[in-house]
Amino acid sequence: MIDAHLHLWDLQRSGYSWITPELGPLHTTITADRAEAELAAVGVERAVLVQAEDSVTDTEFMLEVAAERDWVAGVVGWVQLDDPALAAAQLDRFAADPAFRGVRHLVHDDPRDDFLALPTVHTSLGLLAERGLPFDVPDAWPRHLTATAELAGALPGLTVVLDHLGKPPHGKPDFAEWHAAFTAVAARPNTVAKVSGLQVRGEPFTAAGIRRAWEAALELFGPDRLLWGSDWPMTLLTAGYTGTWEVLSGLLGELTDDEQGKILDGTAQRVYRLSTEEE
Repeated sequence: MIDAHLHLWDLQRSGYSWITPELGPLHTTITADRAEAELAAVGVERAVLVQAEDSVTDTEFMLEVAAERDWVAGVVGWVQLDDPALAAAQLDRFAADPAFRGVRHLVHDDPRDDFLALPTVHTSLGLLAERGLPFDVPDAWPRHLTATAELAGALPGLTVVLDHLGKPPHGKPDFAEWHAAFTAVAARPNTVAKVSGLQVRGEPFTAAGIRRAWEAALELFGPDRLLWGSDWPMTLLTAGYTGTWEVLSGLLGELTDDEQGKILDGTAQRVYRLSTEEE
């Protein structure tokens, strides 16, 4: 199994301005040793580290961890997408590291509602497409989900990874609006969706609570275009790693072995071009 969405951070290395004391268990350095223990507890062999800050420092930190830990399958880092020249230089530097497997930008924290439509960003994302690197879009609902579909249409050579199923508003009045925008993303053949980050702080994490979004993802994307990620340690605010895995594994258990294999391993390997353990 590959956990396609796991975070680490070192509060001594960078600011991580969004990690405030109010976030309780998240307001601490999250180490590779701690993550490795969580993975081992449920039998997950490898994980993709995903950026938690729009900074070169955070990306450097993850690549350093990847060089030391065999269980790190790859790193989704960050480059300055709104500056194509700088993005090109950063891509040249990071792509020299075999662990560098993709790029993400915290669009939900960016004040620009039109970030995904900026010409400079499209130019930089074209560089990703040329290199075969996917682009992860986090927390897209409500500000950026429609723009994600438009981006995928404008850059058909770019693989767009929709993190957290676009953050569906479970049980909320705008669920139908999310579903319509989610459907538009799925209609683009160069998109995939990550079954991750479906928990809601302060609410129990249950199969019943996420089933509508899960079934929509299966119908619209299919197992070939879905990949699973824990989103740990964000899950410390809800069910933790093991509790989150128990909910997802229960839903996955309703699928065939082949379908489970695609979501738990095959899609992540293809999208992030990960090496096999044998290699």
